[in-house]
Amino acid sequence: MKNMHYVYLLKSVKTQKLYIGYTADLRKRFTEHNRGMNRATKPYIPFELVYYEAYRSKTDARKRELQLKGFKQAYIRLKERIINSI
Repeated sequence: MKNMHYVYLLKSVKTQKLYIGYTADLRKRFTEHNRGMNRATKPYIPFELVYYEAYRSKTDARKRELQLKGFKQAYIRLKERIINSI
């Protein structure tokens, strides 16, 4: 089976700030975030995983991450869909 690729949404327990990312290993990446191994998110640890999407294509996952980060309406629509999870 082909490797999966993930777009994920983390929520800082400390600040309630949301963070969007992409990875091929969701468990490992989540652990890295919570261990402070990512400079951009280190000040906001700990995190909880509130949402993810799985893709078979790395290109599709990366496009989705960029869509959520670059297009405010896509991000707003996602937040509306998962409002009770965040």
